This record gives sequence, C-alpha cells and structure tokens, in this order.
Amino acid sequence: MASYHLSVKTVKRSAGRSATAAAAYRSASVIACDREGREHDYTAKRGVEACFILAPADAPDWAQDRSALWNAAEARETRSNSVTAREWELALPSEISDAARIEITRAFAAQLVERYGVAADVAIHAPHREGDQRNHHAHILTTTRVLSAEGLTDKTRILDAASTGGPEIEAMRGVWAELQNHALELAGQEGRVDHRSLEVQREEALSLGDTVKAEELDREPELKLGPAANAIERREQFAAEAEGRDYEPLTQRGARVHATRQAKAMFAEMRERLELARDVWAEAREEGHGHVSAGLAALRAVAGRQAKELDQGEIKQRLARIAGRNLEADGTGHDAGSDAIRDRLKQVLGRDKPDPRIEQQRKLEEERDKQRQLELERQRERDRDLGWEL
Repeated sequence: MASYHLSVKTVKRSAGRSATAAAAYRSASVIACDREGREHDYTAKRGVEACFILAPADAPDWAQDRSALWNAAEARETRSNSVTAREWELALPSEISDAARIEITRAFAAQLVERYGVAADVAIHAPHREGDQRNHHAHILTTTRVLSAEGLTDKTRILDAASTGGPEIEAMRGVWAELQNHALELAGQEGRVDHRSLEVQREEALSLGDTVKAEELDREPELKLGPAANAIERREQFAAEAEGRDYEPLTQRGARVHATRQAKAMFAEMRERLELARDVWAEAREEGHGHVSAGLAALRAVAGRQAKELDQGEIKQRLARIAGRNLEADGTGHDAGSDAIRDRLKQVLGRDKPDPRIEQQRKLEEERDKQRQLELERQRERDRDLGWEL
C-alpha cells in the first residue's frame, strides 16, 4: 500500500556541509568544489535511476551543468552559517512504473521551479539492494536564491520565514499527494496517499461515521529509522529469515516502527473482513433473512477467510482489536470483549434498529417482571398487616 513521505531539509555550511557535496552524492557524480578546494567523487555509488536539472526559462545555460550550478550557489553565499541548498526528499509509490515515478517527480520539481523561481536538481534512487524493495525515493536539491538571466539573485524568503514557510511547504505537500494519487489511479491501483496529519484524517473519518478508519488513524506517525538503526534492523531481518525464525527488532526505534507497521497491516486485514461481512449481511437481508441469521452468515464469512490458520479465540481477539477493546471478564464471568465485538459489528453492519420480534419479546419480559414485582409488594404488605395483628 502506498505511503506518504515528504520532508524538507537545508544544507547548512555551519554543519560542515556543502551544496556541491550534496549534489555529487545524490547524483552519483564528481564535482570539484571551488570554495572548499576539494573534489567530491561519488561515481562508485549505485542505485541512481535518473537525474536531471530543471531551471526557469530565462536561466543561463550554465545552470544545466551540475558542477557550475552548485559552485555558483556556494560562491553566492559569504557567511559561515549560510544555507546553500534546500533538499526535498520524496517517497515514490512502488505500485507504479519506473517511467511514472520519473514523470511525477519531474512534475513536482517543475512546480518548485515555477512557484519559487529556483533551479531544481533531481535524483531518483532505487531501493537499497538489501533493504525494503518498495523504498523508491527521490532527492530534489533546490537553490535558496531565485535563478534568473542575471544568475542567482534574491533569497527565497517565503520559504525561510516562520510565518510563510510552514504554509508553503504544506501547500507543496498537497501538490505531491495529488500527483501520486493521479499516478496511482492511472495505474489502476486502489490505494491512495494523504498528506494531512493523522489527527486531521481521524477527525474527518469520525465526521463521516467511519469509526474503524478513525481507530486505525489513532496512532503515532511512523518514525524514520535513520541509517544506523536501519542497517542494524536490516541485518537482523536477513538473519531471522536465514535461521527460519520470526524477526524481532533490536533497536527501540525499530521496535516502534515494526509495531506501527504490524498495526497498519492488522487494520487493513480486518477492514477487508468487515467489508466482506457487511456485503454478506446486506445480501442475506435482501434475500429475506432476519437480522440474526444475516449476522451469523456475515460472521461465518469473516471467520471462513482464515479458518485454517486461526482458531475461534484468535478470531475473537482480532475482532476485539477492531472494536477497540480488550477481551477481559467483568468479574461475573461475562466476556466483555464479546459485547464489544457485537456492538461494533452491529454498527458496521448497519444494525441500528432492533429486530421487531426481539423488541416485542423484550417488552413482554419487562411487563412480566413488573407484574412479579407488584405481586411481591402486595405479599409484603399482607405480611406486615398480619404481623401488626399479632
């Protein structure tokens, strides 16, 4: 399933970084940095699938030369704490073709060029050969100054200022989500990405009455492992696979990421089962079955999907997770989790109104209880009267 990621970072001279080194590394090329007096050679790097430069229409010809562009960016900044480049890091959908990934990355870079008047140096990377093979991604280095016929001119303050930087980046996050979703639709994929925060998505799900989706979104955002932790976890995954055992994360970050991914997978599986249950229930009702028999048919359909792999207890546990409850007794031997499951299934399957026959039976029982209570009261009164006479 496609997942969303866009982060914006800066290349700061005060951190010992340079735009020339960053561009050389991401494009797997060699750039001699005039300011540093050294050569950055990353031609041995593998996994760069495509790289290209986009610039405004009136930009000088030298802007298409990677070495000339980033040496100019370094030369234009004179302060020791200058920011010489801005990096946009994008996760690319694994569900679409290589050509489609290049196309949407180019389109996003073109938007950056048009919106801010900067040059954009694009590098598209394949997944690491030993890592997650879905991890297609792109790095877009942009200049921090407007590039015109006169060269690098004014700073892009709209991205630097606290009052405007956040809204601008959020707008570009929306642009990137739209580009991905359009590509996924063209590829015939059902999955979509959403650039908004989990909290905003959850509130929307609740407003639409999709409580299962809301509970799925009630979690922390997935952490980024980082190079060191990622390498440790990758080695452990390979070791677990070679030894035929379950993978157990070794780092704290790895454990949190693994738990988040497991939860997402679980919710996706259970959402599919609940949709199946809803369809079976609706079909049974259309065929004239009552609420109870239709509900039983829906539950059988859900349980039958994994009857060979799961026992009834495990199925109940999974349904309880969707219901947002733990299976625990209430002190009377009553299974509180079962009530939670039934309540959630009634909600999901559309059982908002009780069965008329069951409701009628309930009213009769209530009336009988009232009559019994009245008879007991009358008996107590007679006993009291008899006692007084004695």
